[in-house]
Amino acid sequence: MTTASTPTTTGDLSGLPDMMAPELIADPYRGYGRLREQAPVLRASFMGVTATWMVTRYEDVHAVLGDPRFVNNPASVPGMQVANPVEKLMKSYGLSEEDARYMAENILSSDAADHTRLRKLVSRAFTVRRVSELRPRVEAITAGLLDDIAAGPEPVDLTGRLCYPLPITVICELVGIPEVDRPDWRSWGRDLVSTDPARMGPALHEMVANVKALIETRRSAPTDDLVSALIRAHDEDGDELSDEELVTFVVTLVMAGHETTAHLIGNSVAALLAHPDQVALLRERPELWPTAVHELVRWCGTALLTGLRYATEDIQLGSVLIKAGDSVSPVLVAANFDPRQYTEPDRLDVTRQPTGRGEGHVGFGHGAHYCLGAALARQEAEVALHALFDRFPGLALAVPESELTWEPVPGSRRLARLPVVRG
Repeated sequence: MTTASTPTTTGDLSGLPDMMAPELIADPYRGYGRLREQAPVLRASFMGVTATWMVTRYEDVHAVLGDPRFVNNPASVPGMQVANPVEKLMKSYGLSEEDARYMAENILSSDAADHTRLRKLVSRAFTVRRVSELRPRVEAITAGLLDDIAAGPEPVDLTGRLCYPLPITVICELVGIPEVDRPDWRSWGRDLVSTDPARMGPALHEMVANVKALIETRRSAPTDDLVSALIRAHDEDGDELSDEELVTFVVTLVMAGHETTAHLIGNSVAALLAHPDQVALLRERPELWPTAVHELVRWCGTALLTGLRYATEDIQLGSVLIKAGDSVSPVLVAANFDPRQYTEPDRLDVTRQPTGRGEGHVGFGHGAHYCLGAALARQEAEVALHALFDRFPGLALAVPESELTWEPVPGSRRLARLPVVRG
């Protein structure tokens, strides 16, 4: 392997592994696993837009995510004029230049002081204490959804009846999206991750318009929700939050707060139904559910990789020199199945205890950009899964496992439908 890098480029990307490759979308576990065993750091194509360094092994992924020398926004690289490939990608999908800004410039792509400032504005809504206070409401929403499932016909598509309704209801209540608008947000969210230009552009445009209208409503009639709190931060101290940041914040929080959690729940149900021994163990030892959720995040989490990170200086990563301005793509799914980190990583084990630091996986990321809503996502998954398998002991797939359809969304693992029978 070479010990010198080439600058991130949009030149000839042929011959490089690509996140859009059909084999990586169809089977990311084996696909990224093969790349991990090929090399810990290797050149790759980021969705056909730019060249990047793909980082595949746990130790290196963990190191990159925790290293402040790797930043999320290319504009944070000193002395570099690096185009933002996310913004370019969004434009290639038909988003207008104005709307694309709301996807490319947000808390997820901010760094250093800006990131700290933005994260501080909402962090109180996602503390362990605040999330614990939300648990009764999460349990009530779940119980209502399961009541509807019990009373309805079979088979049941859990994606539409449980996996999406729970997290979108919770995050919309927390943020302040009116109930009447929530079906639209669910539809817009699915369109935005579809990679279909005919759907993405209009969806984001409608999201932005909806948030702008909501801000005007809350400005004249504030309530006890996060939108009203952000408006106060904007209006009382204009330097804290710009107009564009205010809109972007709401779009980002609602999208990030329901899409990945919905598919974590769906992926987890499918995984557990394929491992009845693990379900039996959880019924015998329900205290294992929090541990089980961590294992499910590792084993079948929604996010397969993070956004690009950019080196602010020359950084040696193993045998590869990452030059200032070069991008790297930490591959979470490869790291979470790294046999150097886990014993029998391919085995789903709800009793698995963390190894090494922190949670023992990188399903929610690591470092300064660790998922702000991780505690809420874990709680929603735990409540939903525990209640579902308790309520319907005979729950089973309504189709063979091989017939489950996975959405062709690069970087994510998402079931299109999850048909089940209650048993």
